[in-house]
Amino acid sequence: QGQLVESGGGLVQTGDSLRLSCAASGRTFNSYGMAWFRQAPGKERNFVASIDWSGSSTYYADSVKGRFTISRDNAKNTMYLQMNSLKPQDTAVYYCAVNVGSSYYSSRAYDYDTWGQGTQVTVSS
Repeated sequence: QGQLVESGGGLVQTGDSLRLSCAASGRTFNSYGMAWFRQAPGKERNFVASIDWSGSSTYYADSVKGRFTISRDNAKNTMYLQMNSLKPQDTAVYYCAVNVGSSYYSSRAYDYDTWGQGTQVTVSS
């Protein structure tokens, strides 16, 4: 079935940058759309960014547009989220996900069927 493993989270200050990675193992996900979601304590899981199978098409939540960049390296079976100008409201557990039913991007959590375990990002003010 394959699995996803996120890494790169941590504690940073307002204005800092982080790069999250999502490594796939057990199978290749190179033909499928992938995405990042995040969940803050006591809140729902929300869409952050998504990318199509080739990396040529991306889509972002308004709250991160211009600050975050999603990308993928299919040769490494890995997806990334570059996060710049971080704010305290970006604090959350970040999850990566893959949609094995489609090659395209989507902002809907229910389109994604394989999820990582999450990585914590904490931004202090």
